[in-house]
Amino acid sequence: MGSGGAVAAMRATVSSATKSVKQQNLLGAVRRAPEREHVSVTGAKNILLVGVDTRKNQDPSALTRSDSIIILHIPAGHDKGYMVSLPRDSYVSIPAYDNGKVRYRGGKAKINAAFAFGSQGLTGDKALSGGFELLALTVKKLTGITPDAGAIVDFQGFYNVVRVLGHVCMYVDETTKSVHKGRDNATGEPAVPYKLNSDGTVRHKIAGTTPNTYKKGDHCFTPAEALDFVRQRDLLQNRDFDYGRQRHQQQFLRAVLKQAVDDGLSSPQKLPGLLKAIGQTMTVDDGGIPLEDWVFAMRGIKPEDLVTLKTNDGKFHSDQIPGVGSVEILTELSLQMLKAVRNDDLAAFIQSHPEVVAQT
Repeated sequence: MGSGGAVAAMRATVSSATKSVKQQNLLGAVRRAPEREHVSVTGAKNILLVGVDTRKNQDPSALTRSDSIIILHIPAGHDKGYMVSLPRDSYVSIPAYDNGKVRYRGGKAKINAAFAFGSQGLTGDKALSGGFELLALTVKKLTGITPDAGAIVDFQGFYNVVRVLGHVCMYVDETTKSVHKGRDNATGEPAVPYKLNSDGTVRHKIAGTTPNTYKKGDHCFTPAEALDFVRQRDLLQNRDFDYGRQRHQQQFLRAVLKQAVDDGLSSPQKLPGLLKAIGQTMTVDDGGIPLEDWVFAMRGIKPEDLVTLKTNDGKFHSDQIPGVGSVEILTELSLQMLKAVRNDDLAAFIQSHPEVVAQT
C-alpha cells in the first residue's frame, strides 16, 4: 500500500508539473494512439522534435522553416534515448497536403521546406499544426518511421530555463564565433558583428566590431550566451555548419536536462519556476498518451543515457539541383541507421558501426 501511495503521489506531482506544457494536435493524420485516460507505455517509441527558425519581429505571414529536426528514439527497454538529426537541407519527396487554406501539390525539395509548405497561409497555432503535420508525413515517407509523439522546441525559450538554473555548463567541442552578438571596439558596448542576408547567412563583417567567441573547452553559459551559442552555424572552427549546430543543440539539450536533474529538481525554491520555464519552451503533441504517463514510463532514462548519433558522418554530401541549389543527399549508411530506428535495432547497428556515435 505504501508503494502504491508513493506511485500515486508521484503521478500527481508529475501531472501538476505537466500542466505548464502547451499541448496541441501537431501530428494530425499521423497520430497513432486514441486519447485515453491512462495507459501503460510499452514498446519502442519515436518522438519527433522540431526546432522552428523564427526571428524577432518576423512577419507572421512569412513562411517558417524548421531549423532542426531530431528523431528521439526510445528502445523497448526504455533504458536509453538516441537522438538522430536529419539535415535540414536533405533533398526529399514531400507529399501533397491541404491545410484548409492553401493546397500543396507535393514534390521534391529540402526537408526544412515541408514545415513551410504545411503552414503557408496560416498563422499562430494553426500554422504550427499544419507545418508539423506535413513535416511528420515527410519524415514518415522518407524513413518509414511513424512518430508516436512530437514537440516543437523553441530554443529562444531556453533563455528562461537557463535563467532559473543560473547557468548551464557543457563542453564546447569546437571554437564557435557568433555572427549575432559582439562588441563595439571603441565603446565596448554590445554590437552586431556581421551583416546577414535575409536567410540568416553571413554577408560581411561589420568594421570596428569583435564577435563573441566561445572557445573549445569547458564553458558555463549565461542565459544570453546559451541562446547565442545554439544558433551558430556559419563560423564554426571545423566548418561543419548545420552539422555542428545540430550537434551543439543536442549537447545543449542534454546539458540542460542534466543540470535540471542535478540542481533544479533537488531545490524546492527553483523547482516551480524551472518546470514552468521548461514547459514554455515547447508545444507538445502527446500522441494520445497523457504526458504524466510518458514521464512515468521514461523515468529510468537519465541525461547521460541520451546518445547522439551522426547522419552522413557529420559531413556534407551535397549535390546541385537546378532551381533548388545545394542540397544534402543522405548516405546509404544513414538510411540503414534510420531503418534500425524503425526496427528498434539501433544497439546492434551501433555495435557494427560505432563511428555514427557523436563524441560529446
